[in-house]
Amino acid sequence: MKYCFGVDIGGTTVKLGVFEEEGKNIDKWEIPTYTENEGARILPDIAASIKAKMEERGIAKDDVIGVGVGVPAPVTAEGVVNGTANLGWKYKEVKKEMEELTGLSAVIGNDANVAALGEMWQGGGKGQKNMVMITLGTGVGSGFIVNGKLIVGEHGAGGEGGHVTVDYDETDCCGCGNKGCLEQYASATGIVRLAKKKLAVTDKATVLNAETVTAKDVWDAVKAGDEVAIEVAEQFGKYLGSGLAIMAAVADPAIFVIGGGVSKAGEVLLSYVEKNYRERAFFAHKNAEFALAALGNDAGIIGAAKLALDNQ
Repeated sequence: MKYCFGVDIGGTTVKLGVFEEEGKNIDKWEIPTYTENEGARILPDIAASIKAKMEERGIAKDDVIGVGVGVPAPVTAEGVVNGTANLGWKYKEVKKEMEELTGLSAVIGNDANVAALGEMWQGGGKGQKNMVMITLGTGVGSGFIVNGKLIVGEHGAGGEGGHVTVDYDETDCCGCGNKGCLEQYASATGIVRLAKKKLAVTDKATVLNAETVTAKDVWDAVKAGDEVAIEVAEQFGKYLGSGLAIMAAVADPAIFVIGGGVSKAGEVLLSYVEKNYRERAFFAHKNAEFALAALGNDAGIIGAAKLALDNQ
């Protein structure tokens, strides 16, 4: 039996999994992410954890195909990271270091791209080869898969759909430094921002409270028929639908898979996005399917395992 490891590095925890060659997960676990001292401990801790698991399960080195790793940063095709927002890394040769620390073949990818690969393999996009995954969380992440392969790009930043410009009149800056990015309207924080702006000018009755409103509050109120919440959802859908139409013009996906915390709103969210997308998409792209992500927090380790398997 051959095995591979999938690793999903987050700012707080590192998720790890060991998989059989056909994709069955036989164990998964987490370790803390120590970001102190420019994240010097992160890779050695991962390597030690993988070695301990191999010993625990009696897995020989020769039986391990490799290790796939998802990192929350742009990653070049050579497995190099040139800075991260929340790991403390600056320039880091992640592939080279992982291989030296574990003695195993390693392949590294951006975490959103890797999660997309997982969803295509075993989740919401199963059976498809052309897919865009959008992750709606604190920010907006995305992964583009064309003909079964991830789009990485020259700088490891291919498929950064959260930073497509969807409002040219925006005066506030996105976290990336630009203005009018999709992330400013379709993320959890973006939905709260839209809601607060709406609440500041409306005189309609609503259950939403400008001081405490969350993205979940907005979607719960939409489901209850709250008129103001529905107006916010329409704005959200217009921005995300427009952004996805732009992405479709580049990638021509068969399906959009939507994940992240915001996607827990469920099918109601898809209805607002899909309607606006179809109004704006190029005619050849209008029939793209929409689905909710199915793997939850396991998408990263599953996609990382797939990354390792594809690299053998």
